[in-house]
Amino acid sequence: MGTSISWPAVVVSTVVGMAIAGVWYGRWGFVGVWRELTGVTEEDSARVGKRPFAVLLVSILVTAVALAAGCAIVAGFFGSDPIWLDLAVGFATWLGFSLTTLAQHNAFEQKPARLTLLNSAYQLVLFLGMALAVGLLQ
Repeated sequence: MGTSISWPAVVVSTVVGMAIAGVWYGRWGFVGVWRELTGVTEEDSARVGKRPFAVLLVSILVTAVALAAGCAIVAGFFGSDPIWLDLAVGFATWLGFSLTTLAQHNAFEQKPARLTLLNSAYQLVLFLGMALAVGLLQ
């Protein structure tokens, strides 16, 4: 409990986030559906190299810091830190920022609703998994 960020929680949350991304969009996840909906081929992915992974790592690290800070603030406000509060922070963050932003962009860019659903579901799992990691270690 407290209002400071737990840096070990940030590290573990980042690892959890990368693992979720790897499973979700990996060979055993939804990569085939994602490729079909986006039109991004394996050749396209090979051509851009590791740059998307660097963006992924940095964005997940920033998300981990934000979730850790949010969980710490909520714990300080309530004077306790039950896991459900951490999950609520993850859910509220996903709903208020991730889902709404993705839905807006995809609607205006006329992307398939299935792509919005696939990516939104991924982000929900990502935010909850990372918030859970923060909550367990904060």
